[in-house]
Amino acid sequence: MITESLKSLYDRDLNKLKTEIEAYQNEENLWKLDKNISNSAGNLCLHLIGNLNHFIGAQLGNTGYVRHRELEFSLKDIPRTELIEKIEATIKMIDSVLPQLNEEDLKKEYPLIVFEDTMTTDYFLIHLIAHLDYHLGQINYHRRLLDI
Repeated sequence: MITESLKSLYDRDLNKLKTEIEAYQNEENLWKLDKNISNSAGNLCLHLIGNLNHFIGAQLGNTGYVRHRELEFSLKDIPRTELIEKIEATIKMIDSVLPQLNEEDLKKEYPLIVFEDTMTTDYFLIHLIAHLDYHLGQINYHRRLLDI
């Protein structure tokens, strides 16, 4: 079933996010901005955590998570250990919510209109993994450019 594949991909890529955050030699550089780089790795990490906890945890898993999207981009200097804890909690949430979804759930319309039109839940879960990977690549590039 696709949920097993999605769970595997989310786990893989969230663990890669954890590895990227841990790889910064200077923790302060997680929050560094430079020229045309308008989002720090720390803020992108918070954004990914908020995004997945909102769209998967709260909407599909009824976790009660309340998103504060503006804080994902305005908070600064969150300790690396706290970011890692949030990533690990997100992995646990994914591992809890996705196995609860059956084939019928995946073919249902996603409960929110996120873009201009409705979409199925499985389509949106695939979009969310692509979104995770897009920002994961940005974090990797940010680290290699600015963790000097």
